[in-house]
Amino acid sequence: MSIRSTATAVSGDRLTWPDRADAAVWEPGGAFVRQWRTMTARALRSAWSQSEFVIAIAMPLVFALGFYLPLRLIMAERGIDYAQFLMPIIVLQAVAFTAVAAAQRAALDRMRGMTRRLTAMPVHPLVPLLSRMSVTIVRVLLSICAALAFGALLGFSFNGGVIDTAGFIVFAIAVSLVLGIGADTLGVMARSAEATSQLLVLPQLVLGLLSTGFVPESGFPDWAQPFARNQPISHFSTLMRELADGHPGWNSALPSLLWLAGLAVVFIAAAHHAQTHRRAYL
Repeated sequence: MSIRSTATAVSGDRLTWPDRADAAVWEPGGAFVRQWRTMTARALRSAWSQSEFVIAIAMPLVFALGFYLPLRLIMAERGIDYAQFLMPIIVLQAVAFTAVAAAQRAALDRMRGMTRRLTAMPVHPLVPLLSRMSVTIVRVLLSICAALAFGALLGFSFNGGVIDTAGFIVFAIAVSLVLGIGADTLGVMARSAEATSQLLVLPQLVLGLLSTGFVPESGFPDWAQPFARNQPISHFSTLMRELADGHPGWNSALPSLLWLAGLAVVFIAAAHHAQTHRRAYL
């Protein structure tokens, strides 16, 4: 004798759940994919309700106007098309703020008890991270589109081919994912969302302002030029500027890719540890 319900099916001494023959309780696809879809949908709804997507669109405009208007005449005297020079760092700053948002989402999940509940459920350890990174990709795509649209109004344009333009966008997305993974890991370990954002905003602003993204290397004092020239944000902005102009070179591409790969290895290893040892940070 067998008893069937919408949740369980018993055959002999064996209990299986859910009943794959019942379309009402079984959804095609692996458990990992279903968990990721469910948590990504939840994260997208949360981001929408908190106006994160509006902020992602507005931040590039704030950065662009905040630096372009006061500095464009000074740079024009030096023969620099400042709209063309500035746009890569505007994209990178928007990407960095997307990473801060990723850290806040992870910290809020922990503070609200979501991380604890997921630890007690049969959810793959990497699903929460991947769902938050999916939202990060959506945010960064909005930020990149907004930055390029505002940049076009200021005079920015892509002067290379399709491959150069695609390289510009793909590299920006890659930077956002690497920074997002690192920030998310910090959010998982942090004790408060406010402390997490404060901890991330300061180095982001310092590295951004002390880079060759806003002003050329010659605009820094002699003692600051080595740091400004060799730090990762400077390499990233230089490569993106060359991609936008259609003349990328290995002198800028190689250090940029090495920096990105090194950061990716460190952050992915830390994220894997944090997600697979979530109980230690509850």
